[in-house]
Amino acid sequence: MNEAWSIAQKFCIRGEHVSSTRWGDGHINRTYRVTTSSDDYIVQQINKTVFADVDSLMNNIKLVTEHLGKKGKETLEIIPTLDNKLYLRQGEEYFRMYRYIGNSRSYSLATSPNMVRSVAAAFGQFQRDLADFDATLLAETIPFFHHTPTRYHNLLAAVEKNTSGRVAEVTDEIEFFTQRAAEYSYVTDLLTTGEIPSRVTHNDTKINNILLDADTGEVRAVIDLDTVMPGSLLYDFGDALRTGAALADEDEKDRSKVGFSLDLYTAYCEGFIPTLRETLTPAERDLLAFSAKLMTAECGMRFLTDYIDGDVYFATAYAEHNLVRARNQIALVADIERKYDQMCEIANRAYNGQEEK
Repeated sequence: MNEAWSIAQKFCIRGEHVSSTRWGDGHINRTYRVTTSSDDYIVQQINKTVFADVDSLMNNIKLVTEHLGKKGKETLEIIPTLDNKLYLRQGEEYFRMYRYIGNSRSYSLATSPNMVRSVAAAFGQFQRDLADFDATLLAETIPFFHHTPTRYHNLLAAVEKNTSGRVAEVTDEIEFFTQRAAEYSYVTDLLTTGEIPSRVTHNDTKINNILLDADTGEVRAVIDLDTVMPGSLLYDFGDALRTGAALADEDEKDRSKVGFSLDLYTAYCEGFIPTLRETLTPAERDLLAFSAKLMTAECGMRFLTDYIDGDVYFATAYAEHNLVRARNQIALVADIERKYDQMCEIANRAYNGQEEK
């Protein structure tokens, strides 16, 4: 890991080198943990293909973390370069550094309803803490990121091009998403008309983007702020449930293990909804359960699109990795549909302050 240490020395760090190791399991950015005799740091290569405007990306993170820090919240701390820049450009590669948040850990799947409840409350509080932040100051780091109609359009375009020659083997998956196409514009249409408000949202509310204290299990910080930008509260709620209430990891090959947990969903509703009850609009409240289905379908379309395109976006470990992920999300959508009426009832109970019996 000499590369990581070589890069780290170009930032304002303290101490002598102790170790450098590959860190995390993210799909997009390559990440290392660098330990010195004085401190721990995270060095991350920024994926320029995904984030074309690195200046705006890092300025977004700076603005949001400064706002949270002023409110006394533990958050990511950007370590500047030796020439006081927010990131390092080295040839055609871009790197940034954060101070490592010690004695913490994250999880890919929830281990208990209490953990889900805590994570949900943390994401709800994250939105509350940014309610007085001027969202117009934030750039759109990935245009149309949670614009589901665009994701569906991208899938159809990939099918037409068939760059990898894989379309013939995924006709059932394409048909699954096509059958649900009429639903994809529900949220975007309401945002356009103003029937639901545009808020500062995280936009990638997987459970592993919350750091928990390694000893107490209490929430420490919300991380991975690359996609913080204006959006819908429904994006954060739905995307969180896609992983937070899943019975299996999104890479699980055995679809018989894939399902949607009503117990974990209930816990998430009980953590998230009361935190924002006073600001939820009727339209948002009515679409909470639907958003879990929408965001799961959207992610499934993204995995399938990338598979058809030849795996150019998400990091993959084997040839059919993105197809496995897409099929996993399809199975999850199908289970959400089976449980949809119950999900609506659970969200309403949480909104009305009624605990699950």
